[in-house]
Amino acid sequence: MEFPFYKQLNEMDCGPTCLRMISRHYGRHYNTDTIRQKSGFSKQGVTLLGISEAAESLGFRTRGVKITHSKILTIEQPSILHWNQNHFVVLISITKRGAKVADPARGIVQFSTTEFLQAWLSDHNEQQERTGTVLLLEPTPAFYEEQGDKENKLKWGNITRYLRTSKWQITQVFLSLLIGSVLQLILPFLSQSMVDTGINTRNMQYITIVLVAQLTLTFSGTVVEFIRNRLQLRISNVVNLSILSDFWIKLTRLPLSYFDTHHTGDTIQRIGDNKQIQSFLTSHALSSIFSVINFFLYAIILMTYSVPLFLIFSAGSVLYFLWIRLFMRIRRKINYATFHASAKENNATLQLVQGMQEIRLNNAEQLKRWEWENIQAGIFKLNFKSLNYGQWQSAGALFINQGKDIVLSFTVAQLVVQGHLTFGAMIAIQYIIGQLNGPVQQFIGLSQSIQDARISMERLNEIHHMEDEEPAGKSFSRQLPQDHDISITSLSFTYPTTGSDPVLEKIDLTIPEGKVTAIVGASGSGKTTLIKLLLKIYQQYQGDIRIGGSPFSHISPSFWRKQCGAVLQDGYIFNDTIARNIAVGDEYVDHEKLVYSCNIANILPFIETQPNGFNTLLGAEGAGISQGQRQRLLIARAVYKDPKYLFFDEATNALDANNEKTIVENLQQFFTGRTVVVVAHRLSTVKNADKIIVLEKGRICEEGTHLSLTRQKGKYFELVKNQLELGN
Repeated sequence: MEFPFYKQLNEMDCGPTCLRMISRHYGRHYNTDTIRQKSGFSKQGVTLLGISEAAESLGFRTRGVKITHSKILTIEQPSILHWNQNHFVVLISITKRGAKVADPARGIVQFSTTEFLQAWLSDHNEQQERTGTVLLLEPTPAFYEEQGDKENKLKWGNITRYLRTSKWQITQVFLSLLIGSVLQLILPFLSQSMVDTGINTRNMQYITIVLVAQLTLTFSGTVVEFIRNRLQLRISNVVNLSILSDFWIKLTRLPLSYFDTHHTGDTIQRIGDNKQIQSFLTSHALSSIFSVINFFLYAIILMTYSVPLFLIFSAGSVLYFLWIRLFMRIRRKINYATFHASAKENNATLQLVQGMQEIRLNNAEQLKRWEWENIQAGIFKLNFKSLNYGQWQSAGALFINQGKDIVLSFTVAQLVVQGHLTFGAMIAIQYIIGQLNGPVQQFIGLSQSIQDARISMERLNEIHHMEDEEPAGKSFSRQLPQDHDISITSLSFTYPTTGSDPVLEKIDLTIPEGKVTAIVGASGSGKTTLIKLLLKIYQQYQGDIRIGGSPFSHISPSFWRKQCGAVLQDGYIFNDTIARNIAVGDEYVDHEKLVYSCNIANILPFIETQPNGFNTLLGAEGAGISQGQRQRLLIARAVYKDPKYLFFDEATNALDANNEKTIVENLQQFFTGRTVVVVAHRLSTVKNADKIIVLEKGRICEEGTHLSLTRQKGKYFELVKNQLELGN
């Protein structure tokens, strides 16, 4: 039985993809995303321990070992290998002569023993023998009790529905193609008539009429082609907008944690996949339909002249098509490799542009440029490989095509010499063969376009079949209970990186309605994580969170965020005006609310000094403004929203003392009647809080007011004594 192979869909997906292949080999289908979640997937990829834990949760018995080549020959396969110290592959079979490996990035590859050992061996054992890392997997009865995931695929029907909105324009394109085909169909008969009737009878008037008719047909065909191109462009724009819009809608419905575990470059690259599908639908698919019609029409006409000629043409075309098919699998591999290389290039380019200041400050220009150049070298190798195979394909195709045309020309000439065809018929046949070659070329192009579109669909399938943050079949509450207290019981959370310790552990906490609760603690104690859990950025936690008496998980994430204003450490400033950066969620800006929020954030004096006031354009990510001004903009954004709940994570840490004092005083008024959670290190921000929570290593170690906690002289006292100069 052939081993089931899947390509990795993202740059760091090799581990989950290997486990997906082995699960399929034993008869169970799992989506890559299911395995990602079980294996502790992050932007850095996944560890062998993570793959092992995911495999055991699926029902495998696993064992990670470091063994020699002689030992691996005796082990039952398939197993997962750590490959080149930065990759995972599946070992399908191995002998003393070589090994068969399923590489998620390349395909199923046969290696010689030397090549295999070079990529796999990485360490030495006590006997100084070279060893490599292997994860052994064996399905248990529990594996077969699991149902697996439903194998959803993005069907062609899901894609062609985008054409339904342009039915009339597509009908017009079909009509134009039909008219163009009919006009071209007349031309060979006119050519034959001119030679056999006009030239043979030396009738110049007849020849002139035929040439005028040919000119008229050519002009008419050009006009029809002109109209068709404009119609296709219009359809293309509509379809492109629909496909990309649906893609963005899907992205905006995914859980926020998705963007923490996927590289930006992978997402950007999928926009190219959407455009690939759009190009296929609006260009290749439409024109290919009429190529089929044209092919059959001209084929029938050619058979009326000579059946042997048609058979020669068909044999040559089939040989031509088979030659092209030989390169399809290679094109597929290169397509995937190019996708991953381009995703890496996107990430590297974004880092170079966005991180230039840090790069220059740390004298890392050369190192980062070398990293970018290494990626470019990889892309160059891929392009050269693609060119190399492309040249072989083109050379073989040209040889087959030219050979077919020479045989046809010889046969036609022979038929004319033997008197079976007239000279005019020979000219008409040459024209017909030329017209038949066009559709054959288009069929080849279509098969390649279908392959490219299918590859793009596989990658988009992963996104489109991820579960939304608010799945359609699940009902969420869109109203808050009368009691707005936030109650947290036995809350624990670990980031999805296997082997890491819990960031929060057994947290029991009540955040009272209408009060200010401050959370303090050393860096890494879990303060920001708690804020992100309360904003529903992460939802895979253990324990219970309730709003009043309602389970937090039953409240709609989008509705909950409407009730919340937040200032996070990594808040984003858009490449837009100051007004639009503050009133992010409003189509029309409420000027009164805008001025009020800017007064609270003490940023109005700065805005008034700008030449365009609120309409001053800010650079992407806040280019052109200081960190303090950036934070004040983010505070104004949260205030403008007029929320019931406020979450501030180090919202004033970049402010000078005077600005901070003014803003803290302004916020004290704004906080009245609102439930507020403030994470801060500075005493000035937290000392007036109604309740202070002290976190240490993910646990609550102290709780109380500023006065009661300083009297205890515990962890809180240690954190603030230097600021207060309380002494010992």
